[in-house]
Amino acid sequence: MAGDALDTAWAVRWIRAAADTVAEHRAELVNLDRAIGDGDHGENLDRGFTAAREKLDDEYAAPGAVLKMVAMTLMSKVGGAAGPLYGTAFLRAATSLGDGDASAEDVAAALAAARDGVVSRGKAEVGDATMVDAWTPAVDAAAQAAAGGATPAEVLAAAADAAQTGAESTDALQARKGRASYLGERSVGHRDPGAVSTVLLLRAAVDAATTADGSDEGPDA
Repeated sequence: MAGDALDTAWAVRWIRAAADTVAEHRAELVNLDRAIGDGDHGENLDRGFTAAREKLDDEYAAPGAVLKMVAMTLMSKVGGAAGPLYGTAFLRAATSLGDGDASAEDVAAALAAARDGVVSRGKAEVGDATMVDAWTPAVDAAAQAAAGGATPAEVLAAAADAAQTGAESTDALQARKGRASYLGERSVGHRDPGAVSTVLLLRAAVDAATTADGSDEGPDA
């Protein structure tokens, strides 16, 4: 599947993997957020993706339909900043993908649409110590990979690697958006939890793209 367009089964695997990794890293995200915010990032994301996972046994015609479901679920189930930001990101990505499978170029375009949705909703820029600092390098790397003839899975991997570097860069930045901005210089030295969760979600997408077909069949254990 790695060299082919990503289909609905991939999207289903992605959200299952995302729910798993968010649950696994819930405490880490809570602790990161507690240091500079209100500490609810991990709990909120876990609740949202658990709810989305429960809807994956429904029938979906295309990857975009799965992502639209996730968007609507996050917006309705997740409080704080994460719900609107990630809800908008998934909705913009779903709209970008449309009704077909996702080629490498489609994946890169969907990631760009997701990033633009986050920027539109949160009004943050690169350097503000937010998830945009992970999303923007991810988008740039994805575009470069797609232009170079990479497969969809390779595009996602390039995006995830760049997002990791971007998330690490927030350690040295002073937060200029969100609750963390209230800390001023004291926010320096703390990694942004939204940037970290962005990496987790992109890694889950990579894992789903490189998993053998059929792994998503059957009900959840």
